[in-house]
Amino acid sequence: MPTSPPPFHLAIRVHDLAAARRFYGDLLGCSEGRSAEGWVDFDLYGHQLVCHRCDAAQPLPTGSTNPVDGHDVPVPHFGVVLDLARWRLLADRLRRAGVRFVIEPHVRFAGQPGEQATMFLLDPSGNALEFKAFADIEAQPFAR
Repeated sequence: MPTSPPPFHLAIRVHDLAAARRFYGDLLGCSEGRSAEGWVDFDLYGHQLVCHRCDAAQPLPTGSTNPVDGHDVPVPHFGVVLDLARWRLLADRLRRAGVRFVIEPHVRFAGQPGEQATMFLLDPSGNALEFKAFADIEAQPFAR
C-alpha cells in the first residue's frame, strides 16, 4: 500500500485558456494533460489541476484576507507544499520572470513549530496560489 497521499483534483475558473497555459505551463512548468475547447488539465506537482474557461462577464468569487503572521493572506487560495530546495528554485524562477507577488517569498513563524517558507501570487484570472515548504514536514499534523 502506498505511503504517500493520493493526488488531489482541483477545478478552477479562468477567463483565458491561452493565458492559463502560459502561466501554469510556461511559468510554473506544469505539464499539460488532456484538454478540450473549454478546459485544460495540468500536472501541478503530481496533482490534477483543471482550468475551466468561464466568460469574463462571470466574475470570479471575490476573496477576502485573513491575517497570518503579519500578512494579509488571500482567501480562498490553493497551492502545493514543496521541499525547501524546490521552493527556492520556484521562488527564484518567479522573481526572474518579474512576477508580482501578493506576498513576497519569505519565512513565517521563524523558530516556531510550523516554520515555513511561503509565497503568494495570482494567476492571470485572479486565482490566488500559495507555495510553501516546511522547515520540518514530519512535524506537521497533516503529514501523519
